[in-house]
Amino acid sequence: MSNNKTNLTQTLLLFDRDAPVKTFLSVTPCVIFLYVNGVMLFTLRKKTVFQDSSRYILFGHMLWVDTLNLFMSVLLFVCAVSRIFIMKNVCLILLIVATALFHVSTLNLALMSLERYVAICFPLRHADITTYRRTNIVIGVVWMIGLIQCLSEMTIFYAFDSTNTAMNLFCSRTTLFRLPIYKILDIAFTCIYFLSVCFIIIFTYASIAAVAKTASCDKMSAKKANKTVLLHLIQLGLGAASLLVGVIQEAIYVYLDYMTTIHIMYFCFVVFIIFPKCLSPLIYGLRDQSFSCLFKYYFTFGFKKQNTCPTETHLVAGI
Repeated sequence: MSNNKTNLTQTLLLFDRDAPVKTFLSVTPCVIFLYVNGVMLFTLRKKTVFQDSSRYILFGHMLWVDTLNLFMSVLLFVCAVSRIFIMKNVCLILLIVATALFHVSTLNLALMSLERYVAICFPLRHADITTYRRTNIVIGVVWMIGLIQCLSEMTIFYAFDSTNTAMNLFCSRTTLFRLPIYKILDIAFTCIYFLSVCFIIIFTYASIAAVAKTASCDKMSAKKANKTVLLHLIQLGLGAASLLVGVIQEAIYVYLDYMTTIHIMYFCFVVFIIFPKCLSPLIYGLRDQSFSCLFKYYFTFGFKKQNTCPTETHLVAGI
C-alpha cells in the first residue's frame, strides 16, 4: 500500500499545479477521521465490558491499526508534498511500519470473522474460547505473522546496503527496494495473506448461514453476524483494490496523456487508499447499538443524552 501511495505522489507533486488543493482535500478528511477514531478508542475505555469482551477487543485493535495506518498515509503524503528527501534508514522504518500495519489490518479481519463464527456456531462455549487472555495472545500471533515480510526485507536490505545516505527520490518501495527479490517477497506474502483471510471469511459466512437455518439458532443474531462477516469480505476487497493502484498507474501511463494520468492516480489514491481506512471503523462502530450510543455521547461532548443507552448487563448479553 505504501508503495502505491508514494509512487503516486512522486509524479503528482512535480507536475501538478493543483497539488496544494488536492493535498488539502486529501489530508482534511484524514484529520477528521483520525479524530473520530480517537473518540471511538476513548469510548472503548469507558466501559469495563468493552475492555473484557473479545468482540470489542478486536474492534479496538482494528481501530488502533487503522488509525496508525491512516496516520502513516498522511505522514508519507505530506512528506512527498513538502518534497522532503529523507535518509534511507528513516524511509526503511516508515515502509516497514506501513507494510506491517497493512498486513495486520488484513489478518485482523479473519480474527473478527472467527469471533462471530464462534459466537453463533458455539454459543455455549463462546465465553470459554474467546477469553481476554486468548484474544490478546491471538493478536500477538497476528503481529508476529504480519512482521515476517518486514523482517525478511530488512535483513536483505542491510545485507546489501548498509549506507545511510539521503534518498534522491521520494520514499517508496520502488525507490528503496530495487532488487527483484523484494517484489517476489511482496507478491508471495500478499497472496498468502489475502487468500488465507478470504478463505476464512467465506468459511465463516457459509457456516453462520448454515447454522441460521436450524431451529435452535437465534435468527436475529445469526443475521447480524452474517452481515458483519459480509462487511469484512467487502473490506478485504477494498484492501485488495488498493493493491491494484500500482498496476492501474502503469497501465494508464502508457495509453493516456500525463495530466490525465495524474488526475486518475489522485482519484485512485483517495478512493482506494484513504477512504476505506476512514470509513470502515465508523461503519463498524455505528452498526453496534451498544457502542454507537456512547460514541455519539462523547463525540458531541455530552450534548447528546445517553439515557437510552443499554445498561452494562445488556451489553454483556449482546443486546
